[in-house]
Amino acid sequence: MAQFYIGVERKARRCYGFDEIALVPGRVTINPEEVDTSVEISKKKYRVPILAAAMDGVVDVKFAIAMGKMGGLAVLNLEGVQTRYENPDDVLDKIAGATPEEATKLVQGLYVEPIKEHLVSKRIREIKKEGVPAIVSAIPQRAERFGAIAQEAGADIFIVQSTVTTVKHVSKAYKSLDFHKFCKFMKVPVIIGNCVTYEVALDLFDTGCSGLLVGIGPGAACTTRGVLGIGVPQVTATIDCAAARDAYYKKKKKYIPIITDGGMSTGGDICKAFACGADAVMVGSAFARSQEAPGRGYHWGMATPHANLPRGTRIRVGVSGTLEEILYGPAKVDDGSQNLIGALQTSMGNVGARTVKEMHKTDIIIAPSIQTEGKVFQVAQRVGMGK
Repeated sequence: MAQFYIGVERKARRCYGFDEIALVPGRVTINPEEVDTSVEISKKKYRVPILAAAMDGVVDVKFAIAMGKMGGLAVLNLEGVQTRYENPDDVLDKIAGATPEEATKLVQGLYVEPIKEHLVSKRIREIKKEGVPAIVSAIPQRAERFGAIAQEAGADIFIVQSTVTTVKHVSKAYKSLDFHKFCKFMKVPVIIGNCVTYEVALDLFDTGCSGLLVGIGPGAACTTRGVLGIGVPQVTATIDCAAARDAYYKKKKKYIPIITDGGMSTGGDICKAFACGADAVMVGSAFARSQEAPGRGYHWGMATPHANLPRGTRIRVGVSGTLEEILYGPAKVDDGSQNLIGALQTSMGNVGARTVKEMHKTDIIIAPSIQTEGKVFQVAQRVGMGK
């Protein structure tokens, strides 16, 4: 990739986000109903390659059950209100009712309540009782303890997630998680995140993980890029980590899926993520708008409750439809935020991809005008792509 001088002897790469690229239709097209959108994680196939993010405004037990029954995967945050409060609905009402000025301070106060280990087990069992997969998430500092509890309770996948994840973490204040030992200890698949670079992806693949989350700071409710100034746009991050995945497979003969996490607000963004090399995607705000979501039309970042340096905020996303409409349609809005699976199937058909892996070969162009070309009336009237 081309590098440019941004000052004396200081080079920088040009990186790309979803709004700057477009997918080129294929020479052969396929009936959208005949494409295969499934993803395989640790030799188990899932029909829907879209995960609902581990955020308190997106996933609770009821949402996870509803998502699971539709063939999707919803990730429950083991450090949120669901495991701090016996009755989290009262807490969620308070968060939804707060003014923008008081929201962050209120959330910080509500998350001071200690996590209760019996609720970790209880929430997982409540999900499993309905016969759907239970996928849960925790930060590295709590992974060993919560991993053991989750495994005992019957969790299907355990995700270790932090703002920036590396195998080599240096700290004198606390013991860092040994990912190699943790992945070996766990009897269920472990997904690790988040990262955005080729070298770190290779390091994390070597831990024995079953998947990798890609993305730092692109989420709708995340403020990491503003607070810390770090991050790589998702197109470049996904392509780089996909290249690491392919290189690792060539060397070790082990294919580890990557999951693009955040930065996708429409079906078009999701389709672009798959074309860039994603095997699955993790989405938050799109699902926070569903009637089944626990956020009451609000969505907040995982790091919003941080007591000293919040790197997330509460945003109002509204309620646009049911989970089924958002995932499968029929879409009642014109902005690409509903019928995400239908959008993916149609895009795959138009680029001539029968499977997600074939989607990785899609021809991509740099097209910064893709969002605005010919859309003057939509922009002026604030409809469709002009919202």
